[in-house]
Amino acid sequence: MTEQNTQRPDNGRIVKRLLVTVVCMFAFGFALVPLYDVFCDITGFNGRTKNEQAVVSAGEIDKSRVVRVQFITRNNKGMPWDFGPELKEVKVHPGETRVVNFLAHNRTPNNMVAQAIPSVAPGEAALYLNKTECFCFNQQPLQANSDTVMPMQFYLDPDIPEHITTLTLSYTLYDMTANATADVLAQMSSAE
Repeated sequence: MTEQNTQRPDNGRIVKRLLVTVVCMFAFGFALVPLYDVFCDITGFNGRTKNEQAVVSAGEIDKSRVVRVQFITRNNKGMPWDFGPELKEVKVHPGETRVVNFLAHNRTPNNMVAQAIPSVAPGEAALYLNKTECFCFNQQPLQANSDTVMPMQFYLDPDIPEHITTLTLSYTLYDMTANATADVLAQMSSAE
């Protein structure tokens, strides 16, 4: 009878390696979201605007060009508000400051808080869209069965490439009532 030279793998070592691999994959999955956000902020990829804070107007207006800015709104699943722009589109000269109002109506019998998340198409145009005032900067409280006007003031950087003649700014409205910040809840309580 011959002895076979069989090596039995150390099951404990294999299990440890597999557990380390699973933990690393889980950590990488968590890291992807912030890394993707940073990538989108830097490059304007996926239509993310380059800033979510107010900026100061450029001052120079390029009257030789006109860019059509379209506005699209939608509600996230389960968001029971009516939400939309007063104007579906505006034509602006790069550098010109414009204000567009968005209308919201809470058609529920409950006080709610919403947050709008912007997106710009084409993604390259996001680098040239500057919002000086926007309802999307903050959570928006709204009393039950109430209406509100939410302004958005913006300008296009005069350096916007000439091949961009139309850009679309879309907002998706999310229900943030369960996650509202304390100051927004206090603001809503004081309005009652």
